[in-house]
Amino acid sequence: MRVWKNWLSVWRETFFSLLSPMKEECLLCKQTSSDGVKQLGLCGACYMRIPWIRTVVCEICGRGERCFDCKRRHAYFSKSRSAVRYDETMKDLLARYKYRGDERLKTVLGQMLMHSFQLLEVNREALNGKFEIKKEYITFVPVSDQRMHERGFNQAEQMALELGRRVGIPVVSLLKRSRHTDKQSFKKRIDRLDDLEHVFEVDDDLVHKYIKSSSATSFLIYIIDDVYTTGSTMNQCAKILTVNLPIEVYGLTWAR
Repeated sequence: MRVWKNWLSVWRETFFSLLSPMKEECLLCKQTSSDGVKQLGLCGACYMRIPWIRTVVCEICGRGERCFDCKRRHAYFSKSRSAVRYDETMKDLLARYKYRGDERLKTVLGQMLMHSFQLLEVNREALNGKFEIKKEYITFVPVSDQRMHERGFNQAEQMALELGRRVGIPVVSLLKRSRHTDKQSFKKRIDRLDDLEHVFEVDDDLVHKYIKSSSATSFLIYIIDDVYTTGSTMNQCAKILTVNLPIEVYGLTWAR
């Protein structure tokens, strides 16, 4: 009789658990909830805290407020768009992924990057066919060998692969880093410019394979990075790609 009761108890728990909403752990606050926003793996409360950039004020860098950086330098990229403002919540999210190695978050950030792409698509549609896209590729800001050894992955590459899978655009590694640099987030704008000079170069083999040997006559390249601060990194990468190549560059970053 006791065995029967134990079996009945287990059966009832299993039956009612199937009827109850599936509870999942939020990737941000790690609380268990049944009202999770499944497409991002976040609970409703954390999803509401995402500071999406809804309105673009600077047409060049996509900033949601007045921008002074774009007025004082030549941009080698046509436009750049970011998904969110880089507030304290987003800083914590990126730190967990980028510095503490929680690679589950690559899916979250990659999906959020779709918002950047959609903001850019609106502007491209507004061009009314002023240019013809022959070939599109997604590439990403490379990291140094030292940084790759420290982290074990390139966050920009992982986000690029996630975005490419969703929008159906091939991801190719067109850039490489010729030397290691210290973290740019702690430097002033002028120091960033000096530090990034001659840091990036094209991967000749892949550029020949996908660009020079292609039958297409013009290309549109999306460069992916995690955070756009002053745009120095994005601009240097775009500069390298547009020199002597029939390439138009657009930037897509997760945060601004």
